[in-house]
Amino acid sequence: MDRAIGVPIVKEGFPFVGIGAGVTLLLGLLGLTVVAVAAGGLTLFTAWFFRNPTRVIPQGPGLVVAPGDGTVIAIEEEFESRFLKDRSVRLTIFLNVFDVHVNRIPCEGVVEGIQYQPGAFLVASKPAATFKNEQNALFLRTAQGAKVLCVQVAGLIARRIVCWLSPGDRVMRGERFGLIRFGSRMDTYLPLGTELKVAVGDRVKGGETIVGVLR
Repeated sequence: MDRAIGVPIVKEGFPFVGIGAGVTLLLGLLGLTVVAVAAGGLTLFTAWFFRNPTRVIPQGPGLVVAPGDGTVIAIEEEFESRFLKDRSVRLTIFLNVFDVHVNRIPCEGVVEGIQYQPGAFLVASKPAATFKNEQNALFLRTAQGAKVLCVQVAGLIARRIVCWLSPGDRVMRGERFGLIRFGSRMDTYLPLGTELKVAVGDRVKGGETIVGVLR
């Protein structure tokens, strides 16, 4: 079940927005107008960063949607050794600080495994971040038996990965399942033979842009 439906700002953003609003009010009461305006602007940006927009989820058999907003920076065939233990196609989406950071399920299925890996905080667009950065892997299996891996990868500024799911959960395409705070990337590993619908350099929207069709 999508736990963030109808909430304009994800709950993880409430403390940041609340503290910012409190500091802004205090500065205003102290007569520090210029500083208060700056603090207010930062608070508004923080609220905007944690925005949780509604998306129109495409329907159809085998569709895979983008797990996050951003730019496709890599499409590579490689061996995935943690869950898939097979060759697959890795589709990488880089999310800058201005993108929506709520993450979405790429295809319907069952969560068969979740694995968190502590690590470094390299720039998320760098190839080394694939294996070295802090990350959280979500292993899905569709009703047709397809294996899909969705990995939240922290970046240079991101220091907190959030995942709301547990192994055994049944999920729907486009369902919100977590977020990464302040800049990151999403890696989606798809079975070989998946019909890709995007190319490197394309801009995508989480839960809405079709990135592939499972065979």
